[in-house]
Amino acid sequence: MNLVIVESPTKAKTIQKFLGKDFRVESSFGHIMDLPQKELGVDLNDNYEPTYVIPPKAKATVARLKELANKADGVVLATDEDREGEAISWHLSRALKLKPDKIKRIAFHEITKNAIAEALKNPRGLDMNLVNAQQARRVLDRLVGYKLSPLLWVKIAKGLSAGRVQSVAVRLIVEREREIKAFAIEEYWSIEALLTTAAAEKLSAALIAIGGKTLDKLAIRNKEQAENIKADLARAAFSVADVIKKQTAKKPLPPFTTATLQQTANARFGYSAKQTMMLAQTLYEHGFITYMRTDSVNLAAQFVSAARGYIKDNFGRQYLPANPPAYKSKTKNAQEAHEAIRPTDAATRAEDLPAEFDARQKKLYQLIWQRALAAQAAAAVMDNTTITVDAKSNRQYQLRANGQTIVFDGYLKIYPQSAKENILPAVTAKEKLNLEKIIAAQHFTEPPARYSDATLVKAMEKYGIGRPSTYAPTISTVIERNYVERDQNKKLAPTEIALVVNDVLVKHFPEIVDYQFTAEMEENLDDIARGGKEWQKIIDNFYEPFAKNLEQKRKELSKKELTEEKTDETCEKCGSPMVIKMGRYGKFLACTNYPECKNTKNLNSGDKDRDGTKDSEELKKFAVKYEGQKCPECGSPLVAKISKYGPFMACSNYPQCKFILNTNGTGIPCPQCGSGEITRKRSRRGFFYGCSGYPKCKFTLWGKPTGQKCSKCGSLMVESKDGEKCSNKECK
Repeated sequence: MNLVIVESPTKAKTIQKFLGKDFRVESSFGHIMDLPQKELGVDLNDNYEPTYVIPPKAKATVARLKELANKADGVVLATDEDREGEAISWHLSRALKLKPDKIKRIAFHEITKNAIAEALKNPRGLDMNLVNAQQARRVLDRLVGYKLSPLLWVKIAKGLSAGRVQSVAVRLIVEREREIKAFAIEEYWSIEALLTTAAAEKLSAALIAIGGKTLDKLAIRNKEQAENIKADLARAAFSVADVIKKQTAKKPLPPFTTATLQQTANARFGYSAKQTMMLAQTLYEHGFITYMRTDSVNLAAQFVSAARGYIKDNFGRQYLPANPPAYKSKTKNAQEAHEAIRPTDAATRAEDLPAEFDARQKKLYQLIWQRALAAQAAAAVMDNTTITVDAKSNRQYQLRANGQTIVFDGYLKIYPQSAKENILPAVTAKEKLNLEKIIAAQHFTEPPARYSDATLVKAMEKYGIGRPSTYAPTISTVIERNYVERDQNKKLAPTEIALVVNDVLVKHFPEIVDYQFTAEMEENLDDIARGGKEWQKIIDNFYEPFAKNLEQKRKELSKKELTEEKTDETCEKCGSPMVIKMGRYGKFLACTNYPECKNTKNLNSGDKDRDGTKDSEELKKFAVKYEGQKCPECGSPLVAKISKYGPFMACSNYPQCKFILNTNGTGIPCPQCGSGEITRKRSRRGFFYGCSGYPKCKFTLWGKPTGQKCSKCGSLMVESKDGEKCSNKECK
């Protein structure tokens, strides 16, 4: 009897069906050895030698496998083909004390009868280059996490963590959030003419040029400009300047890699990266798709042949290109020897999957099937038409209409995408056109969107951060560790603690969160996997300067300077000033008289913009309300911006001019001092209204004043849910 060991029970069950009684397939249930949980586990004095232990939960599994291995004629290690899988096989050989002559290592891209049989015919030894690449990653991650996290506990808040890849992902999310907050919204207008031809067919054309000068997106800045152009165009004579027709080929997309599968499943179905990988893992372990952690776009010749046959038989010869399309990965250092994600059988549709597969698994399989087969289909053919329209009035105008029709759907028959048809009427050059209506539409520039799982994975891939096996776990980790949360639209938003930790790392440990440094480290790991570099040397080159900087920062950094913010509030228990401090889950108010006074308060987060849309709408309102206003200090236009406290108007000439317009005034004089104005302010308990003369005058209201006075006591009236009420609580 030969013992075959794989990682999961499902994979074991699938492979057992393909093998006879001479084989027994068992599962290791993942890793059976790892670095110890409660100590570093890396010998800094012995060339970074790791100490591996068998976790308590794996001891029974190891004992069972050891007993079976001792009775077996041979042991076949059939773990996954990547670095992680190779490391599991290596740990199995050590934990089970297997003799080299008793071990066979097999690798395969898919779990099918033919693939397993072929792998058994061609066993190999353990690939120590792959093992060492995995060891290097594990040791690097342990050194960063185990050494840097305690510094964050002492200098910021208990329970925080830092990670070689997770901290870079958090930086991406933090920087995007700050881009959004710093975005200056701008108003612009578009002009469209609704025309009819001599044959009474409708044509819609957009204004693109005035007086021979092409307009950029923001050329028409306000309603006044738009109305002037609209009025002039209403008097214009319209005619066709030219008609350009061009036929183009729309080529199919390459088959899925891990990154593109995660991106597409997120965009189409809303699946998180983690969900996608869990679903794909099930499909792989049941033998329906190839290995799902890959950056290759290659397809096996056998599958290409089967796919072409299926396309010819089911869609027609016209859907088959003369030669099979070939694809090359855009990812640097892609494992081209591996395959893209594809179905193991070109003829198996989603409806052919077993009944126990749920709708989500079938949808993901259908997506993979469509993409892989479409990659071998013919290009779609499009007819593109561009009609340019001249309009003569007081000025010369040019408008344009673009149309597209599908001549031949090609691969779109298999993998439908949004290819909207816009059929334009048949017109000829110099043909006169009749004006029906001019439409002037107001728009506002939009800030960049928060990252979704799809766009974050795309950014990580672009910067070379992580690898196919780490994209989904990284996103899960930053959410689990309270650095990132999902907003109402499932987009990724940084928490307050993420902003603070990121700023500390960027300033004091720049290499840990540097995009290029992280990408270069991934390339080093790839070089180790190819046998081009020694893993201990890579670790040493990183750790020596890192450890030196770490020791220096332990002495230099002050928790108070990093995390405390002054406030205007005083402690109601002892009268001492209150400051904002940072805890593991964000900011809170604390008394400065600690430990004599231990008073703390939660900060109000009720107004938090959960999906980013509230901020955007507020910005638009501000842009319209203060349209056309100039900076009183330098004369530059004022622009709408947003901070964590809401929208505000600032000089567009920042940082040369730092003027900020006070937009919180109510115009109501302070009844207490007579010289100040009641303005809207924000405390940690929410918004309130107070005197602009603070701290000399401490008059406050917890409702918005209406400007009217109470007929009974003369106090200011404030808005309430039921209308108006007196701000004086003693007034009945």
